[in-house]
Amino acid sequence: MDIIQQLLSNVPIPRMVRIRQQFSSGARVEDISAEIKHQIANPRVGDRVKPGMRIAVTVGSRGIADIDRVARSIVDELKRRGAKPFIVPAMGSHGGSTAEGQKKVLANLRVTEESVGCPIIPSMNVVELARLDNGLPVLIDKEAYEADGIVVLNRVKPHSAFRGPSESGLVKMIAIGLGKQKGADTCHVYGFGHMAQHIVQMAHIAIAKAPIIFGIAIIENAYDQVMKLVGVPAADIIDADRKLLHEARANMARIPFQKIDVLIVDWMGKEFSGSGMDPNITGRYATPFASGGPEVNKLVVLDLTKATQGNATGLGMADFTTRRLVNKINYQYMYANAFTATIMIPVKIPVIMESDRDAILGAIKTCNATELSRARIVRVNDTLHLDDMYVSESLLDVPTESMSVSATPDDIKFDVGGNVLDAFDSSLHH
Repeated sequence: MDIIQQLLSNVPIPRMVRIRQQFSSGARVEDISAEIKHQIANPRVGDRVKPGMRIAVTVGSRGIADIDRVARSIVDELKRRGAKPFIVPAMGSHGGSTAEGQKKVLANLRVTEESVGCPIIPSMNVVELARLDNGLPVLIDKEAYEADGIVVLNRVKPHSAFRGPSESGLVKMIAIGLGKQKGADTCHVYGFGHMAQHIVQMAHIAIAKAPIIFGIAIIENAYDQVMKLVGVPAADIIDADRKLLHEARANMARIPFQKIDVLIVDWMGKEFSGSGMDPNITGRYATPFASGGPEVNKLVVLDLTKATQGNATGLGMADFTTRRLVNKINYQYMYANAFTATIMIPVKIPVIMESDRDAILGAIKTCNATELSRARIVRVNDTLHLDDMYVSESLLDVPTESMSVSATPDDIKFDVGGNVLDAFDSSLHH
């Protein structure tokens, strides 16, 4: 037995209980196609669409609920009005900062030419629209700029690295997503402390100089479902983005415990959060410009999704991980993301253990709980799907309004290699 196994040999793993969270934000859009048609029917939204227009529709790298159906519904409605839509991958530096890589990211999100019914035109070429007073260029995807119109599609939600009137949403999609790698690089050059200001300034210029005709904003409920679709005229995008951010924040899912000794995340990936694991959920931020979430002593992440294409950005926020996850990393994709964002903490490698069991044992041993057998442990599938999770028995004593027990306490089950047997819905990690 090696020294590590000796150190971990007497560490107990508390029994875990499967729980369900009942969120108040359960409303959802049942008929996405009909709602998109309704939103675009607003004269201030859809009347700028004319027959024969080539219109670019932005789709980013996030695993937004029903993003393929939303994109398809927008494309269908534009076609119905006689336009010629195409999809532009709008995701800054993701996909390894290559056109083909970004198209593959969309395919992993089920957004293909077949699924949306129109061409996908990936390109990293940009056009400079103007410069901010500090000299930063305002850039936009060349294919979108040369189209007759642009429809900006994105989910609105709190950002993982900064706070401001606009965070992740339509404004950020214009400034960073449509800016491709060079635009994302420009936005990040002064760091996240200036991000809230810069993305709004850049969006103002882009709305004035580029053929943006309207936006479609998505708000998700706490169950990772489309709760609201909002058609926004170009002139109203900045104001609407700010108002919708408050609504999105109020409807986010959360872990219902403030103090956690060990948080186990089964899967991380860019489709769940730009940070792989959403800091709004884990409480682990890579910058001092954002805060919130639980106090987590040790964070363990076990695996990397296929959809993230080896981009393990955010791994550096964990304390322990597995050899299996590290072996899946595409360092070129991950480092391109980090160099663009200008923060390197998220791409550092935490302690690597040979199995899930050892990673969990290492986290429990070092979590500073006064009684390890009663350590407060939470296990989630990922940071986007939080209605179903496991908690240690000690957390059943913590009063919460949203939690209901759905099974009896049991030990975590491991296979012969020491890896956790999948107890969540496997479709959640594609």
